[in-house]
Amino acid sequence: MASLRRLLPLHSSLLCISSLQRTAYSPSGAREGFGGSFRGYNAIASTEGAVLKFEEEDRRVEADHSAPDDEIAKIRREFDAAKQSFLKIPEALKGMPKMNPEGIYVNKNLRLEDIQVYGFDYDYTLAHYSANLQSLIYDLAKEHMVNEFRYPESCLEFKYDPKFPIRGLYYDKLKGCLLKLDFFGSIEPEGCYFGRRKLSREEIQKIYGTRHIGRDQARGLVGLMDFFCFSESCLIADMVQHFVDAKLDFDASYIYQDVNRAIQHVHRSGFAHRGIISDPQRYLVKNGQLLRFLNMLKEKGKKLFLMTNSPYYFVDGGMRFMLEDSMGCGESWRELFDVVIAKANKPDFYTSEHPFRCYDVEKDTLAFTKVDAFLPNKIYYHGCLKSFLQITKWNGPEVIYFGDHLFSDLRGPSKAGWRTAAIIHELENEIRIQNEDSYRFEQAKFHIIQELLGKLHATIANSQKSEAYKSLLEDLNEERQKARSVMKRMFNRSFGATFLTDTGQESAFSYNIHQYADVYTSKPENFLFYSPEAWLHVPFDIKIMPHHVKVPSSLFKTR
Repeated sequence: MASLRRLLPLHSSLLCISSLQRTAYSPSGAREGFGGSFRGYNAIASTEGAVLKFEEEDRRVEADHSAPDDEIAKIRREFDAAKQSFLKIPEALKGMPKMNPEGIYVNKNLRLEDIQVYGFDYDYTLAHYSANLQSLIYDLAKEHMVNEFRYPESCLEFKYDPKFPIRGLYYDKLKGCLLKLDFFGSIEPEGCYFGRRKLSREEIQKIYGTRHIGRDQARGLVGLMDFFCFSESCLIADMVQHFVDAKLDFDASYIYQDVNRAIQHVHRSGFAHRGIISDPQRYLVKNGQLLRFLNMLKEKGKKLFLMTNSPYYFVDGGMRFMLEDSMGCGESWRELFDVVIAKANKPDFYTSEHPFRCYDVEKDTLAFTKVDAFLPNKIYYHGCLKSFLQITKWNGPEVIYFGDHLFSDLRGPSKAGWRTAAIIHELENEIRIQNEDSYRFEQAKFHIIQELLGKLHATIANSQKSEAYKSLLEDLNEERQKARSVMKRMFNRSFGATFLTDTGQESAFSYNIHQYADVYTSKPENFLFYSPEAWLHVPFDIKIMPHHVKVPSSLFKTR
C-alpha cells in the first residue's frame, strides 16, 4: 500500500490551474488580457467622440427605465413556460447516447499497438477491495490515536461513515476545513466542512475572504487523492468535530499530522495487511476477468511487470485468493509477470538511485548480490527507475503503467516518459448515474436556469434593480438550487460527484486526472473490450473530461 502520499505541492498545482484559467479564452493565443488590444483606440479617442458618447448614453438611460422591465417580463414568460416543461422528462432525452461505465476515456491519444510493456500497481489496481476495507483502516487508525497519541477513549466510539467522504478533497491544515475545489482552484460553495458541519457561503467568505484559493492559502492545503483517503478524511472530520463539541482549543495542523501518522502506521506496521490476508473473503473481490486480461496480453507478446509498495507476502496472498478459481492446479500468478517488484517505495522510486535487492521467498531475506538482470520467477525489492530502465532496456513511450494514486502511481511515470492509465473504481457508478434520465433531466433544467439568469443579469447593466427583477432573480436562484441539490444527492450527500462540482464545473480531482493520466477507466480488465492494436483517441468535441455528457437546454422547447 502506498506510504508516501502527498507528493505534488498543492500551490504549484493551483498555479497551473490559474494559468490555464487566464489563457483559456484568449483569442489567437493572446495573453496580455482582455483589454490589451483596445489600448490604442482608447488613447486616441477624440473629444468630439466623447461628447457624442455621453449624449447617446443620456438617451439610452431614458429608454432604460422601460426597456429592462419589458425584458424582465419576457424572461419571466420564458421561465413560466420552462417550468411547465419541467413537469415531465422530454422524449428527446431518452434518445441521447449513454456513456459506457466500463469504457476507456482518453485525455491524450494512445496507440495500443505501440505499447509493448504493461506495468501494474497492486492495491486498487489489480486488487479490488470491498467497502469493508475502509472501516478496517479507520478503526485501526483511531485505536492507534487513542493508545499511542493519548486521544480521549471516547474517540473509540467513532464509526466510519461511508456516505460522508469522496476522493479528491483537500484539508486545510491551518483552518481545519475539509474542502472540495473546482477545476480552477475555487472552493465549492456546498463542499466546505468544518468537522462534520457544512459551512455556509457567509462563513466561507469570512474564513477565506474569497472562494478562490491563492498561492499563500494553497501552501496550507493537502490533497486526499487516493483510495486510502476515504478513511483518512472521515477520521480527520470526526476528530475536528470531537474538539468542537468538547469546546476544546486545538491546532488543525496537529489533527492532520496525528491522523496521517496513524494511517501511515496502519500501513507500515502491517496491521491492515494482516487483517486483509487473515480474512480475504471479507475484504478482497475475486476476479477471473483479470486473469483473462493478463493472459491475453501475454499471448500478444507483451511484457508485463508488477510494481507495488506492498510487501510480497501480502501481494502473494491476495493474488492467490483472487485468482484461485480461475487458475489451473499448479499454476502460479507469478508466471504472468516478467518482473515482480515489491516494496518499491514509490514515488521515490522514480527519482532515487536505490539498488534492487533479490528477495528470498522461503527465508524472508534479501540477497547481497548485485542485481544486473531480472530473472524469471524471482521477486525484487526496492530499486529505482534508472536501474529498472538500464536492466530492461524498455523505452519510455512503449511502457504504460496502471495505478490508482494520482501522484505516486501516475505523476512519476508520466514525467519519466511512460504512458499512464488511471484506475478509478468510482467512475463506473458516476457514469451510471449520469446516464439516468432523472439526472440528465435535472442537468437540462439547471442549464435552462443558467441561461435565463444570464439574460436577466444582462438587462440591468444601466438600470436600477426593480421589484420585478428581484422577484424573478429569487425565483430563478431557488429553482437552480433545487436542481443542484437533486443532482448532488444522487452522488454523495456531503460533497456530490467526484468529477463535478455542484455548479457544473469539473473538480480539482478532474484536473489532476486530466494532467497526469493519458487514459482512465474503472479497472484494468476493461481493456479486454478493446483490441491490443486499437487507437484510443481524444473525442473531437471534448471540453475537459471525455466521459461527461452535457445535456443541452434545447431539449426543452420554450416560447
